[in-house]
Parts: sequence; C-alpha cells; structure tokens
Amino acid sequence: MTKVILVNEQDIAIGEMEKIEAHEKALLHRAFSIFIFNSNGDMLLHQRAITKYHSPGLWTNTCCSHPQPGEEIEAAAIKRLQEEMGFTTPLRRAFTFIYQAAFDNGLTEHELDHVFVGRYDGPVNPNPEEVSNYKHENINTVAAQIEQHPELFTEWFKIALPKLQTWLSLQEK
Repeated sequence: MTKVILVNEQDIAIGEMEKIEAHEKALLHRAFSIFIFNSNGDMLLHQRAITKYHSPGLWTNTCCSHPQPGEEIEAAAIKRLQEEMGFTTPLRRAFTFIYQAAFDNGLTEHELDHVFVGRYDGPVNPNPEEVSNYKHENINTVAAQIEQHPELFTEWFKIALPKLQTWLSLQEK
C-alpha cells in the first residue's frame, strides 16, 4: 500500500494516508515534478502508460510522483526518476506550487508540488508500466501544443509549464 504525506499550505506534514484515499478525499499532499533538459535545451516529455489510474496516455513532464513518509523529497525524486525513466542525474530545486484537479474517475489531485530541474544527455530506458512513449521537445513548441490541444496533456503539466518558463527566464538574468 502506497502512502502519501498530507501537508498544510506551508508544506508542514500533518499526517499520512493511503494514496488512493487521499485522491478520493482531495486532501492536500506532497508531490514532486521533474523537468529534464538535454544540452540542446529540449525538454524530455513522457506519455503516461495507458494502464495508469488517472490521466492515462497523456503527455507530461519527465517524471512525477510522491515521496513516501519518512523519505526526503530530493532523494525520492532521484529514486523515482531512475524507476520511471531508467536514469539518474543531479537535480536542482526550482519552485513549489499548489494545484487541485478533478478527474472523470472521481479522483482529485490536490498537491503541493516541488519542482526539480536537471540536465541529461544519455540513454532513456523508461519503465513500460509507467511510460508508453517519450520525446525531447523545445519548451516553446510544447507550450504551443498545449494551447492547440490541451486534452493531450496532464492537468499538472499545463499548470507547471508556464511557472517553469517564468522560473527559467529569471535564471537567465
């Protein structure tokens, strides 16, 4: 049974709960999203496996998940990147945001999402239970694709991408 860490809006842990129950009750919990770029500046996207319990077959950022109770968030992110995409690389904390999105299956994501950014140019070996496809794409091209076909992308990715673009532009100054 996979548990998530319930948090308040200041990211202070207030309990833990089985993951599906937290999504059924729409309770705020800790999560992370990873955005990996290659040396050309292209973002690594993945298409969620069709067997995923929500957002199956949708395109999203490189990796996302939840730290387990007692697990440090950066260590959880590095571990999950290896489990989902088959590689590790140093990650940099970027920003956090809170979002809530309801799905057709009655579940709701309500997450305090820690965003990490990294660079990687090596081979990608995705776990087929998690990932059905992957590609590298220019961030501006992805933003345009979201504008044209938002139904092809996960809810959190559509919220996080503009925040990431702002964060990246501030890093260049």
